Amino acid sequence: MASLQPLAWWESFADPALNRVVEAVLGSNADLAVAAARVEQARARARVADAVRLPSFSATADVNDLDLPTNAGIGAQLDELGLGERLADQFGLSLPDRLGLTTYNLGAQFAWETDFWGRNRNLRLAAGAEQLASESDYHAAQVSVLAETIGAYLELVDLRRQRDLALETIGLLAESDELTESRYETGLAGASERYAARRALSEARTRLPGLETGLAEAESRLWILLGGYREDIAGLLPGSLSLAEASEPEPQGIPAELLAQRPDVAGARQRMEAARFTLGAREAELLPALSLSGSIGLQATEVGDWFDPDQWFSNLGVNLLGPALQGSRLRDNVALAEAQLREATALYGQSVVTAVHEVEAALAAFDAGRRRHEVLLAYVNDAEAESGLQAQRYANGIGSYGEVLLAGQVRAGARAALSTAERDLGLARLALHRALGGAWTVDVARSSETQAASLGAIADYANE
Repeated sequence: MASLQPLAWWESFADPALNRVVEAVLGSNADLAVAAARVEQARARARVADAVRLPSFSATADVNDLDLPTNAGIGAQLDELGLGERLADQFGLSLPDRLGLTTYNLGAQFAWETDFWGRNRNLRLAAGAEQLASESDYHAAQVSVLAETIGAYLELVDLRRQRDLALETIGLLAESDELTESRYETGLAGASERYAARRALSEARTRLPGLETGLAEAESRLWILLGGYREDIAGLLPGSLSLAEASEPEPQGIPAELLAQRPDVAGARQRMEAARFTLGAREAELLPALSLSGSIGLQATEVGDWFDPDQWFSNLGVNLLGPALQGSRLRDNVALAEAQLREATALYGQSVVTAVHEVEAALAAFDAGRRRHEVLLAYVNDAEAESGLQAQRYANGIGSYGEVLLAGQVRAGARAALSTAERDLGLARLALHRALGGAWTVDVARSSETQAASLGAIADYANE
């Protein structure tokens, strides 16, 4: 299936581990195997429809061996006419008790229906459009499966980070609890401070099982997408995962042509074309059909006579057949095809409108996620600086260890928030890829006015 190789749009995430997972999914996912089989079926149907335009030929070779009693055939008919005895009296002829004759036939037959009204041509074009629609369905299935794969991977990356940060936080809170306990025993801290430290430690510990459960669920989803448990999962998902910054800039404008190539939009358009061609074929069935048929060959009572030119025969027939009286069946077929065309047109328009709004929403979410990521990144930098400052103050003897632990907790919390923001930004980028049917190109940067004009153009095109 060389024509169905995907654009490697997932490589824009710049993550080698993600690339390995995606390549494994492309080779073993069951949903993609089903979609690929449907494409092969559509291609076979298109080839069958295309064969109708050519004449059909068939070779024949048969032996006819006739052996019947005379009084059950021509002899009985002569007796009924009163000619049997007369032939014997006048000419001295008598029929044998049985008649036998062996005839050998060798020939070829052909048939061809002219396509004056375009019935076969429209059926062929309809099958071709259905094939293209099936290929678009394959691409849509591919984008959907890969989106689920990348989404699970992004969640897995974030959950592993959250688990590591949760363990770091638990360690800091455990030290803080020990410090508070020591201060409580010396009378420097009250009971409320002591119980608050223990409560914070307990709450941090209770979050850890939920993270472990989430990790197991994310890995299970990946196994399903991979078509089952994979022994090489450890190699596909190394212990340390970190999603690199995307190597491709976000698009500032989406041309209408790119939306028109989205798999669901392209598939809906091809099904609309298939319905239009089917209507043409149904209308052609209302008109007379002209067909040619004939045969050529030889016939002899002896096999050796096949090479005698006198034994050759041929015939040619021309048939002009008008539509048979079938009540309203043919016209009802036309009405059905018209209704199917209206349905396909409406579905195409709906797919375009859906694509436009999904891209607009994905662009807005991507921009919001990017701005949130920038804010949290600055917050993490401040928390890192504060943690370093408190550690330096403590080393210089002018700060307390409690302040160091508190700054460490703030830093871990900031990193956890940043990890979630990076996951959400990755999911927003993924949603934009999915809304665009896979990839976008680098050179589509336009102003916001141009983007709005492009989105409006494709919506107007859908309503034509």
